[in-house]
Amino acid sequence: MSRRFLAIAALLMLSVAGIGNAFADRGHYHGSVGVGVVVGPYWGPWYYPPPYYYYPPYYPPVVIERSAPPVYIEQSPPAETGARTDYWYYCQSRGGYYPNVKECPDGWMKVLPRP
Repeated sequence: MSRRFLAIAALLMLSVAGIGNAFADRGHYHGSVGVGVVVGPYWGPWYYPPPYYYYPPYYPPVVIERSAPPVYIEQSPPAETGARTDYWYYCQSRGGYYPNVKECPDGWMKVLPRP
């Protein structure tokens, strides 16, 4: 019984020494081996499950539809017909042009404008 006790004590001391050495250098982790005691039935390897990895939510790609560029149509200037439409109106009875003279009892006379 004493040999068994010494073997268990030696294993415990080695495991404690391994844990102590693991944290001796505070900047680095050296790893250690642990020994556990199981009381009761044992169903298989006992370890921590793998860590849960965070997967960001899936967003569908953004589709941007570009509209067609605007179309500009250049229009030609109106053709010269040769007929003038910008007349001055003269009243002979009042002796003046419209808009200086507002009313003309004899009727207005069309006059080509002078530069």
